[in-house]
Amino acid sequence: MQARWNNQVIAESDDTIEVEGNHYFPPEAVNRAYLKASEHTSVCPWKGTAHYHDLIVDGEVNPEAAWFYPEPRQAADKIRNYIAFWKGVEVSR
Repeated sequence: MQARWNNQVIAESDDTIEVEGNHYFPPEAVNRAYLKASEHTSVCPWKGTAHYHDLIVDGEVNPEAAWFYPEPRQAADKIRNYIAFWKGVEVSR
């Protein structure tokens, strides 16, 4: 799987975990040069508290377009620290 935004590959892996239609990429498969930590969080009733990153590519910012669970609830432990994308990030094979 590959995550692309603004003509750049943000993440690439054959070992994503699909949950609720989203592909979660292993942390080492994500190019961190494109990520900037965000203060934003949200809560999923069964996964726990999600933390977000802004994507920054060629000076363009896609706020809170990546998220992850650093301390997921037990039911979602398999995606601990894995990163998923939305807000126009194309995830495909």
